[in-house]
Amino acid sequence: MDATTAIWVLVGSAAGGAARYAVSEWIARRLEEQFPWGTLVVNLSGAAAIGLWLGAAPSGGVGYTVFVLGFLGSYTTVSTFALQSLFLSQEQRWGAVFSYVALSALGCLTAAGAGVLIARAVSGGNGVG
Repeated sequence: MDATTAIWVLVGSAAGGAARYAVSEWIARRLEEQFPWGTLVVNLSGAAAIGLWLGAAPSGGVGYTVFVLGFLGSYTTVSTFALQSLFLSQEQRWGAVFSYVALSALGCLTAAGAGVLIARAVSGGNGVG
């Protein structure tokens, strides 16, 4: 990776991390934190955004580097998802564990697929994916 690409990824990552924090905190303040709703919303919206991008635009270029690799790479929170799943399992809250894992996996796949379909419908089907 050349220095220019690294800088673009850094710029996108900084914005994505800040957005992840803002969205997660906003959700957490409005809902009880007995379930990781903020992380779930971030992962679903990030999956939808990547689907929209893949459905509407080719991979490569500065936009892809900043938005997909940088912003969305930092915005989505799979590592936090894994940690929260582990915490729920350590508390032996098996219903919450299985619900969270299933909602995250199936929800993100559905959101990404919907994003591709929406982007293709809007753009006339020129995207990849």
